[in-house]
Parts: sequence; C-alpha cells; structure tokens
Amino acid sequence: MKLVIGNRNYSSWSLRAWLYLTESKLPFEEIYLPLDTPEWAAEIDKYSPARRVPVLIDDDLSVWDTAAIFEYLLEEYPQAVGWPHNRRARAHARSISAEMHSGFIALRDELPQNLRQRHPLPLASLSPTCQAQIRRIQAIWRDCYQRYAGPWLFGEFSVADVMYTPVALRFLTYSIPLDNDVKIFQDAVRHLPSVKRFLAAARAEKESLPFIDALIGQADNPLTLG
Repeated sequence: MKLVIGNRNYSSWSLRAWLYLTESKLPFEEIYLPLDTPEWAAEIDKYSPARRVPVLIDDDLSVWDTAAIFEYLLEEYPQAVGWPHNRRARAHARSISAEMHSGFIALRDELPQNLRQRHPLPLASLSPTCQAQIRRIQAIWRDCYQRYAGPWLFGEFSVADVMYTPVALRFLTYSIPLDNDVKIFQDAVRHLPSVKRFLAAARAEKESLPFIDALIGQADNPLTLG
C-alpha cells in the first residue's frame, strides 16, 4: 500500500492516517507531496479527485478522506487499530470521532497545526468560539477517563485516540493550559514512539507555509515531546 501525505508539520489529517497505519503495524510506502507547491499542483490529481490528502493507494484503488481510510483498512485487516469491543463504548467512540472529523472549525482556524514550533498563546487572544471548543475537547477527554479509566480514551488505543492526537499536539504548540485530569491524554500522546518519529520527520522538512508560520512568527523554540 501507499499513503499520500502532505507536510507533516502542517497536515493534521496526514498525521492521523500515518499514525493509524503505523500503530496498526501495516507496511506502506509514503508519497510526500508538499502543500502549496508546484509539485503539489502537478501531482495531486493523480491520486485524489478531491485534491486533498491523505490518500491510501491499494493496488488500483484510491481511498481518500481519513475516516474512509480507517474503515477500509479495518475491513481488510481486522487486526488493525479499531473501535472499543463493548457496543456502548464503541458508539461513544464513534460519536466523539465524528465530532472531531466534522467540527471544531474555530480551533482549526485559530490554532493551526505547526509541529516545529512552540508559541505560548493566551486564551484571551482566542475567539469565544475557539475557547468554548477547547473546553469541549477537555470535557470529552474527562468523560472518557471517568468512564474507561485509561490509559487511552477508551482504555486501549483506538481510532478515537488517533482522531484526537493532532489536537493534543496543537495544545502543546500553543501552550494551551489543560486541567490535570485531562492532561493525561496529552502526556500519553507526547510519549508515543510513533508520534516522536512523526515529529522528527516534521522538523526535517524544509518547506514552509507562510500563512501558517506568520501566525506564530519565526520562533526559535521547537516543540519537544520528551
């Protein structure tokens, strides 16, 4: 299989698909198309009619959209990272994953993924909508830990953890304060070996997206995960 991804530093959906394949221990070849470049413009139509990443290529089949990639791989490889075994927990996990897939637009706009940087951002500088979405994510994590006890959101690592990994890293980038009882998830993410590998690869990238970097400035404080 092949996985087409954009810039590791900026593309949260590329991170999700890459993390899912990696944690599922499924071998794949990586095709890297840097966003907003002549290479992107020349190549993306070969892989994605939606002109978006990630895209999974399996022989002559292309699967775009991260959620579709997860479902396809789970059907093909039942041993891949999946949903909780309990039916009620599974419905809960699907609900919060769908909420992340389609929601939190203000947070995406105001706290774009930028894995190379650490730039503390006061909560007061964010819109009320973005602040409310940060509180909502913390409430989701808190509810999961109260119900399922960890170490991941539903006990064992699942699709839901993949979906919420990028936002945990965004909170690190911008030093968004988290309550101690939900910071457990962020700590679990930052110590995951596969996440550390992805971060190292993001740091090695040479490309820059000025419209994202300008929000932070050229800070000299790289994001470290311990």
